[in-house]
Amino acid sequence: MPRPKLRWTASLLCVLVLALVMPVVSLPTVAHAAGSITLDTPTTGATVTSGPVTVSGSYAGVYDVRLYINGTEQVEPQLTPSGADAGTWSYTLPTVQRHGSVELVARGLDTTTRYGVWSDSALIDVDNAAAAAPTVTITSPAEGVALSGVVSVTIDVQSATPVNLVQIRVNRSAWQSVALSGPGTYTYSWDTTGLGNRIFSLEARATNAPGRYGYSPTVYAQVGTGTNEPFAMPHQDRAMWIWEPESYKLLLNPGSRSVLESFIHDTTFDGEPVTTLYLAVGSYAGYRALEEQTEQLKSFMRWAHARDLQVHALIAGGTSPAYMGAYERYHHHAVREMEQIVNYNLSAAANERFDGINVDIEPYISPDFKDSSKFLQGEYLDGLSKMIARRDAAGINLPFGPAIPKWYDTSEQGANIVWNGQTKWLSEHIQDISDYISIMDYRDTADGTAGIIAGAAGEMAYAELIGKPDSVVIGVETLDIANSGDPETITFWEEGRLHMEAELDKVYTAFDPSSAFGGIAVHHYDSYRMLPAFWGDGGYRWQPPADTTPPSALAGTVTATAQDYQTVQVRYGMATDNTEVDRYVIYRSEQAGFTPTAADIAGLSRSQTFQDKGLLPDTTYYYRIAARDLQGNIGPATAEVAVTTGSTTLQPLIVNNLNISHSAGKFRASFTVADLATGAPLPGALAEGRFTYAGGRYAQATTDASGNVTIASEDLSSALQAGFEPRRIALAGYYYASAYDEPHTTTYKPWHGLGALTASSGTWSQPFATAQTLYTLTVPASVTSLILTPTAAEATSVIVAGGERVASGSAAAPIAIGSGPATVSVQVYNADGTTDNYVLRIARS
Repeated sequence: MPRPKLRWTASLLCVLVLALVMPVVSLPTVAHAAGSITLDTPTTGATVTSGPVTVSGSYAGVYDVRLYINGTEQVEPQLTPSGADAGTWSYTLPTVQRHGSVELVARGLDTTTRYGVWSDSALIDVDNAAAAAPTVTITSPAEGVALSGVVSVTIDVQSATPVNLVQIRVNRSAWQSVALSGPGTYTYSWDTTGLGNRIFSLEARATNAPGRYGYSPTVYAQVGTGTNEPFAMPHQDRAMWIWEPESYKLLLNPGSRSVLESFIHDTTFDGEPVTTLYLAVGSYAGYRALEEQTEQLKSFMRWAHARDLQVHALIAGGTSPAYMGAYERYHHHAVREMEQIVNYNLSAAANERFDGINVDIEPYISPDFKDSSKFLQGEYLDGLSKMIARRDAAGINLPFGPAIPKWYDTSEQGANIVWNGQTKWLSEHIQDISDYISIMDYRDTADGTAGIIAGAAGEMAYAELIGKPDSVVIGVETLDIANSGDPETITFWEEGRLHMEAELDKVYTAFDPSSAFGGIAVHHYDSYRMLPAFWGDGGYRWQPPADTTPPSALAGTVTATAQDYQTVQVRYGMATDNTEVDRYVIYRSEQAGFTPTAADIAGLSRSQTFQDKGLLPDTTYYYRIAARDLQGNIGPATAEVAVTTGSTTLQPLIVNNLNISHSAGKFRASFTVADLATGAPLPGALAEGRFTYAGGRYAQATTDASGNVTIASEDLSSALQAGFEPRRIALAGYYYASAYDEPHTTTYKPWHGLGALTASSGTWSQPFATAQTLYTLTVPASVTSLILTPTAAEATSVIVAGGERVASGSAAAPIAIGSGPATVSVQVYNADGTTDNYVLRIARS
């Protein structure tokens, strides 16, 4: 239920005082990074003609290298390593469909901080006029002018090649052809008789080649006195971000709506019901909700409003990465995305319209955000102002709310921002022009100087000062972020739902008295609904609707592309389900014609792509994909697709004997780094990885003389569940072939595991139990091989013992153990994609 609004009280003032005396916090950025990346060719100012252009540079101390093109595309270049996390990179840029300025910038992730490291940008000119789309402008009527009767709409079209067609549409109706009325000028007669007092969107487009269109900015034409909807800012508690692909599932797979309805009304944890959805509507996997799936979008909006839900369009500025939308040179993308939302609302029925707009442009990701001139902060504000102006020109009620970090009113980067003749905190400028803000107030505790309450106090106080009720929404995180450079303290993922709700109750207590408080928003739907009460035995969670029907086959065909000697990019279509497809299961084999089993699972993916990394060079792989729903039902696998990786002189290394134990208040992950071909342990390798589930620590260590390493978690109780995943292994002359780890991940308490395990010889350190994964097996010195008989706890699990598959309940082939100490592992590959690992340390009697 929405909480009642009370007047300002002393409790909020006390919170504000605590926030104001906090030290200035600087965000972690590339300024402290040890890594570097360059973009060497082409150089700024270069002019190129139609044809392939080689873009290249170098990198050192970074990984996950990406090239960003014109703020709208990102690609993975080809890497040529010269050492661990160092070498050169290159990408062949096609220019046959490009003309004009093209900005290029490269990014890698620093090996120490895991934050982004950026190259200098290169701005080149592509001289290829034949590829240029027409430039289209509606020159009349002007906005803000009252229209009546028959109106002459004039369109100016400039093109280097002959124009084939010019069209116009009014309020997103069907496109209509427009006749040429003079050189470069086209005129359309629009009869406004009987249309009443409304504002209409006018859009024009022109083409000079098949599929190549130029679009005009929207003109908001005022008929009569126009549209003048009264402003309203509803309370939003509790709100929830829904990103792609989940947002598109709600549009394209009606069964997903029943899942959403079940979750938002769930009372398992005594939390507030979700009343507001921030629904992502950007392009995804070839779909464009605002242009090509409008009927599905309208259907969802009617469904949501019939259940008293508010739906805000969630957009990210139309650029990639999203922070590019903050730059003045890319504002047209953000404005265009804003116009699409406005135009949709103008054309939709009342129960099909968006109730607001949530804007996630994050300029602080750019290294320019730390520039002493603070020019990017100003350009970001200019861009927001332009977006708001388009809403205002249409005269509609559409509350505008940027998502902002909590430190825009405490950090040096947010201080003393001069804009529109005023000097203020960046957050205050944003609050001045916006209807609400969603603070990314990401911490896993409410109290303390770094807690959620202190993080929002300044924005709450300022909203009260300027008189904007319900305008501060406090966002919290549930996403698993341990792979990034951010600390685990910013998310509730490790602590679970019970802890989160207890901390949010403190936030409600602190801020309910303020009229400025707009509620709490949770990021985001997928991780929010996965969050258990806590990670461990008895950690219950929300249960999706009962379902025994598997998903459909996937649409379209599967493609697999080798990106280098160890990486394959797999793409595939969507499946449907009577409830919801949760994940896509990617099966991989080196054998053609394989039948997928749990042991063939390369990974799981939420989206329509999967990057398979850590493969072998010069090797042919075969892939099949299947959809899995929320209840674990798996649909039919696709036909097989084959791909062969490239070559390298680097040798593959792997992790084996991964095991997790608990002692002295911490989980401890131990494993061996070994040469894949010889099995020889590798000393001196830098190994890093992260704990999972209740653990969130990311750490690194160097292997000892035996190739072994142990990494400790943060302080955690043994009653909890924790896992470990190695992330990167660096050693000169080697690369990490993680796909061949034995195993790649495991947990302290098996998810499914073995029901029984016997050995042909030896004395066990303790009787076998499913939940115990580490044993010492003492055998006579004369025994040089061992026969294990494992039995899976689940019929769908696949067992691998000594590197070979073995049928459940059957004896494995003899495993050589030599004449001294040894280690033998038994992996259990489960149908849900998890892996359990049992380790036998062989001692001699």
